[in-house]
Amino acid sequence: MAALALAGLVLAAVAALRSAEYDEQYTLFLTAGTARPIWPAVPLSAGKARALQDGDATMAGIARDLRASDVHPPLYFWALAAWRRLAGHGLFAARLFSVGCSLGALAAVATIAARVGVPPALAVLLTLGCYGFAYTGAIARGFALAQMLTLCGVAAALGAVRSRKWIAAVLAGTLLGAATFANYLAGFVAGGVLLFLMRGSFRRSTVPIAAFAFSLWLPFDLWFFLAQRDSRPGQFPPFHLIEAAPRLAKFLVANIFGALPLYASGLLSASVGFAIAGLAVALSAVVIRGWSSIGTPYYRLILAVGAAAPAIGLLLLGAAFNNTPIELRYLSFGAPFAAVLLAGAINSLKLRVRITMLGVLSIFQTASLVGLAVAQPTMQPARATILAAAALIRDGVLLIPHGSDGVGIVGAVANEAPPSLPILVIREGESAAAIRSRTQGFSRVLLALIEQDEASRAAAPVMLAAFQTRCWRRAADGFNVVVFERVCEGE
Repeated sequence: MAALALAGLVLAAVAALRSAEYDEQYTLFLTAGTARPIWPAVPLSAGKARALQDGDATMAGIARDLRASDVHPPLYFWALAAWRRLAGHGLFAARLFSVGCSLGALAAVATIAARVGVPPALAVLLTLGCYGFAYTGAIARGFALAQMLTLCGVAAALGAVRSRKWIAAVLAGTLLGAATFANYLAGFVAGGVLLFLMRGSFRRSTVPIAAFAFSLWLPFDLWFFLAQRDSRPGQFPPFHLIEAAPRLAKFLVANIFGALPLYASGLLSASVGFAIAGLAVALSAVVIRGWSSIGTPYYRLILAVGAAAPAIGLLLLGAAFNNTPIELRYLSFGAPFAAVLLAGAINSLKLRVRITMLGVLSIFQTASLVGLAVAQPTMQPARATILAAAALIRDGVLLIPHGSDGVGIVGAVANEAPPSLPILVIREGESAAAIRSRTQGFSRVLLALIEQDEASRAAAPVMLAAFQTRCWRRAADGFNVVVFERVCEGE
């Protein structure tokens, strides 16, 4: 209980302190019933833009919008919409839903660890310390719910194999299937674990029952996926194994230790990177050395499957669809299983070595979590951009790019900005002359040069060109912000 209480405090702090993120905004607009707002041609206040996230969508409306405009299944959004009716419509309230799911996931980690024969509290703390788990467990995305359902499903599957009770098998398959209906990528762990359990085990009648219960969710997944499969062309670069392998290795290490090298620069940053690489090698050696001490052969192989399935699945997915969908958050589903393996291996060490290893590991993971909560290099740019803009705005207007989806950049800025701050959304493909004409009546404009997708990267030079004319002068610069002042009335 103490470990879970600590986890709640840590994850809630991360949820409260991190800047608003691009992908979270679709979550908020969708569950408010306005998935893709049409922004006005005139300036509006950040408060009015933010107010569009305060509605309550229906389940049917969410399903319809998801099939038409996104690449995710609906379970998380349905659950979050219900939560927002009770807890409020703010970003922090939405993040707290993920925090609650993460605590459920950690309780499942404790159950899995106990069934495997690994100290539950140590497994929980090591999982909490994993950057990938903590990050996805504190943002308004569907990862935390899918993580909780996956881990609860694996815990139930282990119980079903042991007890051979059909009701436990139905529960396991239902939970694992539901996880895929919260996030398609949860299917890598769910499918991998079920396939391993079925290997030569049809005599264990509970496993086919679990697999059948899992399969009942697949038609629902397909109904959404087939409608969505072409909704984000070009989201990821083409697949090349030689390029994908080092990216995968980098994010696997970051999944445990986070972005510590980003908190420093030059030689210190390189030194931190080498230290993390050395620690990762040492921990791998500890797991290999203590492999035979981690539960039974059957259970530790299940853990290995859970830890490896996301990485293998992403490589297979990339090869099948010729893209490279390798991201830290996608690999987070394997972190709890790696943490349980690590907890079992460390527990097999001699006391002095164990204490030393845990001390070093805790220093790195604690620093990683502190950085996750407060370090700007790990955050998306909305908050820092608004801090710079608020100091420079005066009687001006803030111009922000529409972005590819029309909500990620605008929503994040609106969440971080003072309610009265005027913003003007620059439409995708808008010309420099059209941008300039929409600022009539303002003698001061601030350009938020936020480049987070293809459309915003294309908009940035056009926004600059709109005011690099004889009647405007560049007056100041800030983080992602360029200020222009009107010096004549000719334009």
